[in-house]
Amino acid sequence: MTTTLPTAQTPGTPRAGGTRAPRPASAEGSGPPGGRRLRRLAGRLTPTDLRVLRLYLFTRLGLWLVAYASAWLAPAGAPDRTPATWLSRWEQWDWVHYQHIAQYGYFDPFPGVDPLQDNRVAFFPGFPLALRAVHVLVPHWTVAGLLVSLVSGAVAVVALARIAGTGRADGDRSGPRAAAFLLFSPAAVFLAAGYTESLFLALALPAWLAARHRNWPLAALLCAAATTVRISGLFLAAALAVELVIVIRSQGRTGDPSRRSLPRRLRPLGWCLLPAVPAAAYTVYLRVRTGDWMAWKHAEERGWYRDFHSPAEAFRHTWRNAFGHLQSTGYAVEFQLELAAMAAGVLLLGVLLVRRRWPEAVFIALNLWALGTSYWYLSVPRATLIWWPLWTGLAHWSLRHRWVKEAYVGVVAPLTTVLAVTFTSGHWTG
Repeated sequence: MTTTLPTAQTPGTPRAGGTRAPRPASAEGSGPPGGRRLRRLAGRLTPTDLRVLRLYLFTRLGLWLVAYASAWLAPAGAPDRTPATWLSRWEQWDWVHYQHIAQYGYFDPFPGVDPLQDNRVAFFPGFPLALRAVHVLVPHWTVAGLLVSLVSGAVAVVALARIAGTGRADGDRSGPRAAAFLLFSPAAVFLAAGYTESLFLALALPAWLAARHRNWPLAALLCAAATTVRISGLFLAAALAVELVIVIRSQGRTGDPSRRSLPRRLRPLGWCLLPAVPAAAYTVYLRVRTGDWMAWKHAEERGWYRDFHSPAEAFRHTWRNAFGHLQSTGYAVEFQLELAAMAAGVLLLGVLLVRRRWPEAVFIALNLWALGTSYWYLSVPRATLIWWPLWTGLAHWSLRHRWVKEAYVGVVAPLTTVLAVTFTSGHWTG
């Protein structure tokens, strides 16, 4: 999957005359250990990976500039001549919950908030644990959160590009294209903020890559780690199980008797249970602390109206709040975006079903069911960030039809800046 970056002359390889070239002083074997590790890491990155990372860094710079501008445009209650601080632009909405969990835990009180009423148990522990770990080295909580997302996002875009390029002759084009579609998507600001999307993708996408390479233990371990971050990890586990069943069936049709042995082929299925362990452990922990087996679900219901409603009801409630003049114009626009994102998800699911991409279809279907059966649609645009089949599909489609990229850049990508300003100025809950 990965190749070593080409060099003009690899140290220690024979020359044309049969003698070995002398090892230069700057070779990997010399210099400080940290430098050698960095060179080994760079050697594992392909030119396509490096191209994707370059785009990633440029888009991070762009979002940081947007946050800087919003600090001047919307000073958050400060006098008109005094801008808000840059870091305060990232201390919005869910970030406050993540910091409080990392700093105080799920049940310890802190000034101004009743822990029984703030519903912080609705947030899985993976991101707060990562945040607390980084905070050991980075004292500022917000900086630590931004750093977690920055590093995780780099891993995620490289993995996404490899998924898009695997098995394709145009992989050097489709990989960066998929990363670009993700990084310029309307909700891309959440990949830069101290939110869960980047960390989840940094675990989920390598898990999918491992499954595609039939490394089921690694896929299960990464998926279990992703489940500590978001409940969506269980949806990924279901997709991995479907992928494994497809592989087992295909092995049964091969001519190799050892591969047709049913017990041998079913052996990896046990790994599919591993991602359920973190969710089960968190459920037990909450039961011990609250006496409620459904504490997580009840917190979701109290704080975000995520109680069960039929898909028709959820659509009707969202539509009324988007166009029925029940909300302020800012919130109404958010509901309109929820509708647009849900429509994109349904269309994506239809395409996957037509193309018989069963594992990806299962992942998207479970996401849509979870998001589309609440009182109203909530955080669907954010959820699109983890729908990797959307970004790989757009990349492949755009390589066949040039107008797809042009339409995306011209119509969709500008929303990235609009929504980034909306979020960093504190006007979008996400």
